[in-house]
Amino acid sequence: MENIKTIETPKTPSIIFDTEKGVLEITGKSAPEESVEFYTPLMNLLDEYSKSPKNITNAVIKLEYFNTSSSKCLLYIFKRLEAIHKQGHQVLIEWHYEENDEDMLGAGEDYQAIIPVPFKMVKIVVN
Repeated sequence: MENIKTIETPKTPSIIFDTEKGVLEITGKSAPEESVEFYTPLMNLLDEYSKSPKNITNAVIKLEYFNTSSSKCLLYIFKRLEAIHKQGHQVLIEWHYEENDEDMLGAGEDYQAIIPVPFKMVKIVVN
């Protein structure tokens, strides 16, 4: 199974999904013109990965900003992680947010309330 590694741009996050380690990282800003098109390769890989996932899958989300269409794609990604969790595998979603970013904290808490997968809220202290 192939991995995904994209480079961050001003409108798209970097995505690293190492299927051998079971680690998914999404970092940066997510405001692509076509969010579904941008995230489809990742969702397809998650579908493939879910057929034979690692015992532990960690998703590390470090977004500074995401638009409405990206929020729907994140939900679709989290739903795929939920399916892996329901198969009996450990899944952890780490939601990183800057200490003064109430919007990003609130978004993480909203996802945490919707998706029955362990969430870890990680506060980033900004100097």
